[in-house]
Amino acid sequence: MSIMDEQESLKGNDPEKVVVSAALTGALTTRDQCEAIPYTPEEIAEEAARAREAGAAVAHIHARTENGSPTFSTETYRAIHEEVRERTDVVINFSTGALDTPVEERLDYVREVRPEVAALNMGSMNYAKYSDRREDFVFDVVFDNPFREIRQFTETMLDNGVTPELECFDTGHVGNHRPLVTEGALEHPLHFSLIMGVLGGIPASVGNLAHQVRQLPDDATWQVIGIGRDQWPLVSAALAMGGNVRVGLEDNFYLPDGEMADSNADLVAKAAEMARNVGREPATPDEAREIMGIGE
Repeated sequence: MSIMDEQESLKGNDPEKVVVSAALTGALTTRDQCEAIPYTPEEIAEEAARAREAGAAVAHIHARTENGSPTFSTETYRAIHEEVRERTDVVINFSTGALDTPVEERLDYVREVRPEVAALNMGSMNYAKYSDRREDFVFDVVFDNPFREIRQFTETMLDNGVTPELECFDTGHVGNHRPLVTEGALEHPLHFSLIMGVLGGIPASVGNLAHQVRQLPDDATWQVIGIGRDQWPLVSAALAMGGNVRVGLEDNFYLPDGEMADSNADLVAKAAEMARNVGREPATPDEAREIMGIGE
């Protein structure tokens, strides 16, 4: 491989299979931006089923109210879980990230609903977004994830059979896994999401992706999450490097040709096509469970 040494690039991933995740909703995206954003448990489940048919093995989900506001209600997450499971066998992955919601409220649905995977933010950062004209910030907050809260999440996840997915917005976030492994709060093998292109985090570039991957343990699996139109070059690079990929309306609304997607399935189908173009086949949900050790 021209980007990196083969051992560094593959890490714990399968060189023949690629786990495609679909981030269906997000917490901040709205139908004013893209009409296809699902809000209700039934809409989210339908999008999960469509994404599965297009090649996704994992559905990453933020709960929403009927008017589109983010919610951390255990009952809403339970309803989403039930609706998704009625329609498809996709791996269910719940978000646990929040800007201003108490930890205990987020821990509750992890304990009670027990998704197969839950995303865990691995560090704090400035989190901001420019206005369309880049004259000012639409929002400008501190995304606070101290070690004491990370430990609470890891303990709850491991006690309830939930696989943590370590979300890393910068290089320091990757390094934060080391003391947690040493003290037993995290266990190998580890699963990383390398998020790139958020203002306040690591910029989106192939060079930065290679740098992030070099920081990972050799037995780790990883996926790239590119924000906005930077998504597709990063998907291409990750596929060539043996990594997994996440697409979906949470992260990006547009196909590579600039056309807005009509569904999460459109984005998944493009990622699956790109994977096949480099000789890799999208993993089924059961194959993804085996690759990531989910349920062991």
